[in-house]
Amino acid sequence: MVAAVASFVDARAAGGQWRLRIDDLDTTRCRPGAEASIRAVLEAFGLHWDGAVQYQDSRRAVYADALEQLCAKDLAYPCACTRREIAAVATYGAAGMIYPGTCRQGLAPGRQARSWRFRAGAETARAGPIRFDDRRHGPQTLDMASDIGDFVLRRGDGLHAYPLAMVLDDAALGVTQVVRGGDLLAATAPQIALQQALGLPTPHYLHLPVAYDTDGRKLSKTNGAPPVAVDHPAATLVAVLEFLGQTPPPGLARATAGEVLEWATAHWCPGTLPPPPLM
Repeated sequence: MVAAVASFVDARAAGGQWRLRIDDLDTTRCRPGAEASIRAVLEAFGLHWDGAVQYQDSRRAVYADALEQLCAKDLAYPCACTRREIAAVATYGAAGMIYPGTCRQGLAPGRQARSWRFRAGAETARAGPIRFDDRRHGPQTLDMASDIGDFVLRRGDGLHAYPLAMVLDDAALGVTQVVRGGDLLAATAPQIALQQALGLPTPHYLHLPVAYDTDGRKLSKTNGAPPVAVDHPAATLVAVLEFLGQTPPPGLARATAGEVLEWATAHWCPGTLPPPPLM
């Protein structure tokens, strides 16, 4: 809810559109009724999206074509390594485990491709640092080789991976501003590398503070967090705005959801977001 509210208000404050995408590429994780539930919650909170909903499942051919383009440029290669093999020799960087490059020069005899990876090595133009200016975290610099490594473009189950799908989806929607949780900050450099490799525009980024439970776990369905209650949408919206460092006036929690969002749009100030934690 934090990312939804912040991205909605940020878009409206700039006079822009707020688009809705359904990440239904991994059908094994899509539960019946999930999309209807998402729509119902957004509508209950007055978060009305612009234009048609974008579905990833219908864009598989787009992802496959982009992978072929990267292969043609020698910026993608097949990988036969298992997770266990990688974990045994991997190092760790800003985005987590770094692939050791076992298959960069070709598959070993008798091995078959399990996945496809982006070639971020010194022989490509993507080896140098990726730089971007986050609207909350400030200037960021990540070295593709030492911080990220050769990341996955297509998984072993045949599904195209998050970085590739995201950059293509954003470009198709004409996204100019990406507003999302700070836990995805390290995912930005691979996406920018792909945007550069595919000749796609790079949007501006704003990575928000992340809400955690009392045990220090991110509030998410993956961690078993309860669904967002829709009984008192205005009060919940006010709580979200306060978490985001905004200062809604007393009594706004008793207004309608639309009135809260109207106030938030008129007074939205990204500069008062809580500062990033010190590293």
